[in-house]
Amino acid sequence: MKTKQLQALIGALFLTSAAHAAPAFDDKFRQLDELLPTATETRTASGAPGHRYWQQRADYRMRATLDEDKRTITGSGTVTYTNNSPDTLSYLWVQLDQNMFRADSDNRRISTLPSRDAWQARGTDGVKFDTLKATLEQRRFEGGIQVTAVTGADGRALRATVNKTMMRIDLPQPLKPGARTSFNMAWTLNIPEANVVGRRTGFEKFDDGNDIYLSAQWFPRMAAYYDVKGWQNKQYMGDGEFTLEFGDYDVQLTVPADHVVASTGELQNADAVLSPAQRERLRQARTAKKPVVIVTQREAESAEKGRSKATKTWHFKARDVRDFAFASSRKFIWDAQGIKSGDKDVMAMSYYPKEGNPLWERYSTAAVIHTLEQYNKYSFDYPYPTAISVNGSIGGMEYPMISFNAGRPVKDKKTGELTYSRGTKYGLISVIIHEVGHNYFPMIVNSDERQWTWMDEGLNSFLQFLAEQAWEEDYPGRRGEARDITAYMRSTNQVPVMTNAESTIQRGNNAYAKPATALNILRETILGRELFDFAFKEYAERWKFKRPTPADFFRTMEDASGTDLDWFWRGWFYTTDAVDVSVDGITEYTVSSKDPEVEKAWQRARHQEEAMSIIDQRNKGMQRRVDRFPELKDFYNEHDNFTVTNKDRNRYNETMAGLEDWEKNLLKEGKHLTLVDFTNKGGLVTPLIVEIETKSGKKTIERIPAEVWRYSPNKITKLFITDEPIVSLTQDPYWETADIDVSDNAWPRKVTPSRLELFKTERDPATGNLMRDFNTKLAPVKTPAADKKAEQ
Repeated sequence: MKTKQLQALIGALFLTSAAHAAPAFDDKFRQLDELLPTATETRTASGAPGHRYWQQRADYRMRATLDEDKRTITGSGTVTYTNNSPDTLSYLWVQLDQNMFRADSDNRRISTLPSRDAWQARGTDGVKFDTLKATLEQRRFEGGIQVTAVTGADGRALRATVNKTMMRIDLPQPLKPGARTSFNMAWTLNIPEANVVGRRTGFEKFDDGNDIYLSAQWFPRMAAYYDVKGWQNKQYMGDGEFTLEFGDYDVQLTVPADHVVASTGELQNADAVLSPAQRERLRQARTAKKPVVIVTQREAESAEKGRSKATKTWHFKARDVRDFAFASSRKFIWDAQGIKSGDKDVMAMSYYPKEGNPLWERYSTAAVIHTLEQYNKYSFDYPYPTAISVNGSIGGMEYPMISFNAGRPVKDKKTGELTYSRGTKYGLISVIIHEVGHNYFPMIVNSDERQWTWMDEGLNSFLQFLAEQAWEEDYPGRRGEARDITAYMRSTNQVPVMTNAESTIQRGNNAYAKPATALNILRETILGRELFDFAFKEYAERWKFKRPTPADFFRTMEDASGTDLDWFWRGWFYTTDAVDVSVDGITEYTVSSKDPEVEKAWQRARHQEEAMSIIDQRNKGMQRRVDRFPELKDFYNEHDNFTVTNKDRNRYNETMAGLEDWEKNLLKEGKHLTLVDFTNKGGLVTPLIVEIETKSGKKTIERIPAEVWRYSPNKITKLFITDEPIVSLTQDPYWETADIDVSDNAWPRKVTPSRLELFKTERDPATGNLMRDFNTKLAPVKTPAADKKAEQ
């Protein structure tokens, strides 16, 4: 056989995906240029800030008083706003997010219920007590930030116009590029009850008559103005969180004298608010190897028994933060431990009531420290002086340096025993990791939360998953593993990840779990850990203390990894396609040796292996004529189509004489060539991870990049070359790609084992028995007083 003939023979087996061209070609690998904004001098095509990047700045000096009896915050302060933009501004916008709780808010007007059909399908016309209570209280509650004064630096009133959760301040003189202006505000805020009305802020009531105040969005905050959006003027409706400017804060908080305050920033007047013993404990905590209790449980319990009418003022300062939140209560136990973050000293701290123990004293500060250690590895060194976890009924919620986290043991009403479930334990650790982790995204990498929830929640959930894996083996994480997102991705109730925050359906899956899973797949299966980690860290470093957009993230990951990932962003972030690859056909070839002795023997063996037809089976043993009359047999009864002839031998010798040595060796290698058809049923192109098992039991993995689908995104054929026959083949054996249907991922098909539970079907004969129900003995009415007497 001549060289060209041999190449043609083997080449015919290397079928390309073009052989299965789709009826209408859908280029899954076209560039994202049609979707991403054009690069500018502020944001480059590489995903980095441009040489003319700018952002605004807002510095605050504020005083506020917490009135425990009235449950109000009264505040006043000065905002200094710096216009770093190239634009002249004639007015400023301020966010009044708590106006969401006003009676005339859009949040109230647009709220809906499930459809009537869905309501009726529940099989009941009832609602829970607490549900109805919350609905009624929300209507009664006089929420919102009541701005009582807006004045300029000269004390003159400025015109201010409130538009729902936004307020416009008209400037007496246009603010030119590079200039700054100061104005003063005063306001009051009714604090909502967190478990009834509040969302992300509020107070929690306890049976002992004390409260925990978790205070956020408690003051008018400057809205963001930036190059891509201009003024961020989307109203706050509850889901789209916050878009804010960096600045320095100088805040004095006046609270009841027996309260302990946790806050954004560093405490400036410990001498005025802490006892000498507490100050000494705080000093020791800075170099301690385990948490030191600053305010003990005994001290907290003593404070709970009284209710001071005096006040104390706690003074905090924070630099380069985009927000300010605080927590205040006489119930707080406080522990702390110092750690190193790069060249900075950080105090990891926790505040919690006695009801949080023993969980909180064991796990909270440890989880804070673990978070900083792990997030530093993948992004940048934590730059702030404190990192705080506070226990309350709002859980979780994040602000610079401070987070609010729910989760407590349960107390048996009869025995008083404190216990907690596995879910409570790991749920607490996870929520602390997640909320403390938000210091990195979006408190420092300052993405627009009001617009793109996934840019902070998705990236943070991804890092949370990595931190959970580093906590202990078999950590019960919820978001990150590819197999955990498949139920959502096969559902019809989806929108693309690149959907506005207020329009996202199934927010937990779409904004948290799906992008986190996508990044894990990108890290583990597509780029590999080394390339991914370098690119992700580069994104974090480029955009810390700046405001990135989705395009900046996509472009940076491609730029720093040296990989075109447009197909990945398009499929995972812009569509609701799913990964669903099916193994549909498989054909094995071996290269013919051309030796008639070998080839005809092979053909005879294949012929003998063919299944005997039913007719042949039933005729087996039948007496034939030639058996009775042997003289009827001749040459053809002794030789069949697989007999080797001298002509066959001569042709083989002629062929071999015309081949070079390397060609002869190729015919003798005995390679097995297997063609496998793969169908992309889900629409989302993906790498193929194929596990191959050969006759001897040897298993190998072949990793094929997603570009294998570039000519046909619907169906392709792939050639696998092995030394022995393939006996089984599995696509995605380790659940890497989030394939939503693994029943068709293997050849031969694998049976999915399950269990069938047998049970008796019995109908309660008393169901609907009005006579029985009418004649049932009336039970004595139980009251709380009677229950207490019975326990005694």
